[in-house]
Amino acid sequence: MTELYNQLKTKKIKITEIPKWGAYLRKQWEIHFAKHLSDEDKNSIYLFDTGGFCGYLWHLFSYEKKDCFQGEKAQALFNNQLKNECYVFYQHSNYVLFLEHAFRLDTNDLLDEEDIYIVDKGFNWTYLQTHETGLCGPYFSFK
Repeated sequence: MTELYNQLKTKKIKITEIPKWGAYLRKQWEIHFAKHLSDEDKNSIYLFDTGGFCGYLWHLFSYEKKDCFQGEKAQALFNNQLKNECYVFYQHSNYVLFLEHAFRLDTNDLLDEEDIYIVDKGFNWTYLQTHETGLCGPYFSFK
């Protein structure tokens, strides 16, 4: 997280740290991108942290429950996406970055990141990298 923060600072991206918003943003992400699924559907794809399966929001895409782009196409779409204000958050952390003037943010900044989610302020699109990138992800999707 510190490396990403420092990397973004060098690109003159305005960063606001929000140390306790992770749970809130994960819930907002679920509301905006997985609202078409029932609670039973969400449980069946291990969307939440339960039991030994350690749920992940990105299961929405790996279980093909929402249309998305994967791999190089996802990276290209993210790199070309207009990024003014966006949130950066993680699956297993409550640490959040709010970015302003994030136009220069691209996939090269995220090379060492796992289970990271980036979403525009209005939750219109999302990009995420998993700890299984290559097998699962990265993913890009529109609301």
